[in-house]
Amino acid sequence: MNEGRIQQVDVKNMTVLGAGTMGHGIAQAAISAGINVVLYDVAQEFADKGAAQIRKSLGKRVEKGKLAQEQADATLKLLRTSTDLKDAAKDADFVIEAVPESLDLKKKIFAELDKICKPAAILASNTSVLPVTAIAGATERKDKVVGTHFFNPAAVMKLVEIVMPIGVVAETVETAMAVCKKMGKVPVRTKDTPGFIVNRLLGPLYMDAAQMVLEGTATAEDIDTAMKLGAGHPMGPCELADFGGFDVIQMAQDAVFEYTHSESAKLNILYRKMLEAGRLGRKNGKGFYDYHPDGTKTPFKIFG
Repeated sequence: MNEGRIQQVDVKNMTVLGAGTMGHGIAQAAISAGINVVLYDVAQEFADKGAAQIRKSLGKRVEKGKLAQEQADATLKLLRTSTDLKDAAKDADFVIEAVPESLDLKKKIFAELDKICKPAAILASNTSVLPVTAIAGATERKDKVVGTHFFNPAAVMKLVEIVMPIGVVAETVETAMAVCKKMGKVPVRTKDTPGFIVNRLLGPLYMDAAQMVLEGTATAEDIDTAMKLGAGHPMGPCELADFGGFDVIQMAQDAVFEYTHSESAKLNILYRKMLEAGRLGRKNGKGFYDYHPDGTKTPFKIFG
């Protein structure tokens, strides 16, 4: 990161690309902080669904007495949706991309944004596993590209990893830090290495938990109970793996292993087998647990 006089960009208008779980959560946090947001997706039905989730979430806060109806109404006025990328991004001071975890897709979008956005606009990726330096490489503004890795649910979770790719300047990083703080988050800096901070540290825990299930040391349910009550974790490793998604864990572990060549980073065979069986975690209701429409879950019997 190049050092120099630090002058942050004044962020009044934000564009969030992708109205899914992460995207609409990020958008909610931004409008709740008084930032104008355009929530973009490729189809209006997806954008509308994301906006509806934000309205629902704010409505629940009103019902619980945590937010006045007038405040909720004023907050929602800061949000609009779009399915036209140029319309969505041309006036943005800060863009956060939250599309599916495909490097080719992200590079394509960033190349387009580079042509659409104002020269001073900062482009951020919410990727949890992909190299931000490679994403920045698709643009001519490598000094203004940064990673902003939010955690699910993004409207609630405080942590954001500010990922610093090669070529980024201090102004960009400090602006990202300031924007996240304005959104009520606690940002931490990390270099652009596989897994960043959290996923790199969580990886060995995920792998050991899967190995214990595989060899019959303990059930996923008992492992989760032990870590919640014995280590003070809010969620056990199997529950957390379900929450994150086995496909995302696979990408993260493969990237970390390629970088570190550490045996502890190797993806446990159980995750590969679960993916082969079509079990992705909570995102499709099938992981270490089966998730039911009534909100309950039951342990999955892996081997019958």
